[in-house]
Amino acid sequence: MVQVVRFHVAKLFSMSTGQQRENALQTLTQSSLDILIIGGGIVGSGIARDAAMRGLKTALIEQHDFAFGTSSRSSRLLHGGLRYLAQGRIGLVREASIEKTILHRIAPHLAEPLPFIFPTYCGNKDWWLWQLKIGVKIYDLLCGGRNLGKSTWLNPDDVMHKVPSLTSDNLSGAVRYYDGFTNDARLVMDTLRSAAKAGATLLNYCRFRNSKRTDLWDCEVEDVLTGKTFTIRARTIINATGPWADGLPHSRVKLRVTKGIHIVAERSRVAVPETVVMTEGKRILFAIPWGERTILGTTDTDYRGSADHVTADKSDIDYVLQITNQFFPKVKLTGADVISSWAGLRPLLADPNGKPSDISRSHEIKNPEPGWWDVAGGKLTTFRLMAEQTVDRIVEALNRSDALPCRTTDELLLPASETQNISGILPPEFCRRVVEHYCANEWAVHLDDVMVRRTSWHHYHRDAALKAEHVADWMAELLGWTNEQRAAELLRYRNVAGCQLAGKSSPSASSPAAK
Repeated sequence: MVQVVRFHVAKLFSMSTGQQRENALQTLTQSSLDILIIGGGIVGSGIARDAAMRGLKTALIEQHDFAFGTSSRSSRLLHGGLRYLAQGRIGLVREASIEKTILHRIAPHLAEPLPFIFPTYCGNKDWWLWQLKIGVKIYDLLCGGRNLGKSTWLNPDDVMHKVPSLTSDNLSGAVRYYDGFTNDARLVMDTLRSAAKAGATLLNYCRFRNSKRTDLWDCEVEDVLTGKTFTIRARTIINATGPWADGLPHSRVKLRVTKGIHIVAERSRVAVPETVVMTEGKRILFAIPWGERTILGTTDTDYRGSADHVTADKSDIDYVLQITNQFFPKVKLTGADVISSWAGLRPLLADPNGKPSDISRSHEIKNPEPGWWDVAGGKLTTFRLMAEQTVDRIVEALNRSDALPCRTTDELLLPASETQNISGILPPEFCRRVVEHYCANEWAVHLDDVMVRRTSWHHYHRDAALKAEHVADWMAELLGWTNEQRAAELLRYRNVAGCQLAGKSSPSASSPAAK
């Protein structure tokens, strides 16, 4: 009897998932679109939501899973960027500072206030306490006086009371200020769910091959899951592919791609009550409390490899461990403390001069030929603004006077009833119920889609490999996998996990990440 029930459940979900893709393909090929977005990261997702909410016929395709690239591999911070303020980029800081407060309003489950403690030390000429005191007050003002919390400063005794494991040698004090904490991949998924509710058609594992322009753009795309190719016709194409942006036909994007890695350790090992800023010269790293874990990072190094296979190298992990041990000398972290790691790419606008961390995080929206738009640069925090500016320009170019005004500043991303126990900054409860949701409602196709991007179980749990076995069993029933498909999914997941943990090691004294 149990086998019969399981068969019916599998049939229901496999038909549902397959039917979702079939319906999406029919929509994409039966009639022309106003906008075809290439890229299912946070920028593309934001544009899809904004365009669909304005009444434009919108579709988005992604060659991998949604949030596969940069948008699931960030520091998970919504921030104006205190470092950018030190660099004099006041306009960028103001934009991002306002945007983080907007995200806190429209997606409170994914934009929590996060206090930062920035300690300063005598003899550090890159970060003076008196300058930071002025800086954090300016930081508050750039939010229109409505930051997520009020900045203050601390004397050395106050700092050590809050963070007793921090090194006290030459400590001169600290500033305390607020930014936001998010779950980057969940922000993508919920933005896409909102876009779908507004009428956007969304398809992951669908690769853009090429396009040519007649009266409209004729786009050749491939369903990665079946290998079948088909044609989509659109008035407008938006290249929002992040670190892949300069490789698309017709693209005029020029990027300087840099890599950043993060590691996750037990919070009991790096016991920070609030985020602690760690510095090396002008560079900034963070120790971020994440439930029972602490996120440590990031690096910032030039990258010239494949955007499809980005890994945290041994030298990257050693560097983060080294800096952490300098600021928390009693902890003595080693590679054995690393639960998980991730490595992502920053698609920065090309500037061959200066260190990677000096390159601007500003964005650009360009229209190099009729109907083709390149959207590049920017940062997680400003994705909504980038989308609004992009759709504004496209509405004008299409002469769509019937388009509705932008509503993304005020309209909730999703109601609380649609996110509770499913989407948040911390991973959801490990159970079959949420896996059923992700398979039925969030386009999950592969095991790593669930383990890595929709739940963060892979990054959070030391026994993630064991949990993956259970999730594979559930997904096999829900999606109708054969025993061979289940085994292939576990192998695929182990390859992902192996890449992300290949660099576990003991700390060393030097690293190219420090250059």
